[in-house]
Amino acid sequence: MNLMIVPSMEEEYYFGDELWRFIKVCFTILTSLTYSYFISANIPKGFFRFISVLPVILIFFLLPFCLSSAHLCGITGFFISWLTNFKLLLFSFEHGPLSKSNSASFSLTFFIIIACSPIQTNPYSKTHVKPKSGIYYVLEIVLVALLIPIIYNHKQYFFDLHPNFSIFLYCFLLYLVLELALALLGILTPFVLRQKLKLEPQFNEPYFSTSLQNFWGHRWNLMVTGILRLTVYNPVRFTCTHYIGKKWAQHVGILATFAVSGLMDELLLFYLGRVWPTWSALSLLLLHGICLSFEIEIKKCFTDNRWHLHPLITGPLIIAFMMATSCWLIFPQFQRSGIDVKMVNEYVTVGQFAKGVWDSMLEFCFGGAGEL
Repeated sequence: MNLMIVPSMEEEYYFGDELWRFIKVCFTILTSLTYSYFISANIPKGFFRFISVLPVILIFFLLPFCLSSAHLCGITGFFISWLTNFKLLLFSFEHGPLSKSNSASFSLTFFIIIACSPIQTNPYSKTHVKPKSGIYYVLEIVLVALLIPIIYNHKQYFFDLHPNFSIFLYCFLLYLVLELALALLGILTPFVLRQKLKLEPQFNEPYFSTSLQNFWGHRWNLMVTGILRLTVYNPVRFTCTHYIGKKWAQHVGILATFAVSGLMDELLLFYLGRVWPTWSALSLLLLHGICLSFEIEIKKCFTDNRWHLHPLITGPLIIAFMMATSCWLIFPQFQRSGIDVKMVNEYVTVGQFAKGVWDSMLEFCFGGAGEL
């Protein structure tokens, strides 16, 4: 299939209309967080501060419905409806990155950026993530540039080869784009705040995972892991310890954390596809939570004997388990909602639009010079 070089009027209208909606969404976010900074922050922590931020939380849950672009909707849903809302819940009780005790500076600009961005003010976890070199990100950019036209032009071939293989390529592409976007955010944020700040890591080479505990706790979706540890796992475990003991409270906390994460994943899929959920994401996360609890207990049984499998064995087993369960529960949901095709089409459309603008600029500069 030949790609169109110059964007059509319909695409230009789509870009303009969607960007205007996104600007209004951003204005709503800024206004809501400004209210939280000046009003809610001056209300004593606890129930009454929670009541004061509750309208903001409800607005943030509804904002992704104002957008139709999968990427802009996904960004808003993940960073605002999920992470910012959970930070505001912690802020209601003077915990988390938005609390004054955890912030080196408490200016309005700092408050808004910390609320919307994964900035590492008070680390949620002690996971050490090795910084990646510039060459690594250059290779990622090249790989993304190669994958987009390949997937778009040969998507039917990949689907005929195996339906889940095409979805795997879409998810791999999304992983690369998210890493690049977070790296860019990490470069720009210190310039805006004029402070040396670290970005809360999102991934830590998950393909090197040696166990489920290692995958979920130290390598995958670390921003979400950290915020869920504060908002769900720690409170549930602390509460249940008084009733069922420390051992079982740990497992209840794990299952509660995975359940909340699964519900939020279902909400994100609903934002992107606007299709009623099948609860496959929730089922996947609960399955992994149960397996993680079993893994923890099995490790305890063999700790005294100092017997364990080599990472060369457990690593491939974990990756195979992740792929098998994703192909079973998550990938079909992407196909059912049409999220995969929608996202790749957006990449191509943006590429066409940018190329058309670039060609117009070249024609204006060099064509005009030729006439002179």
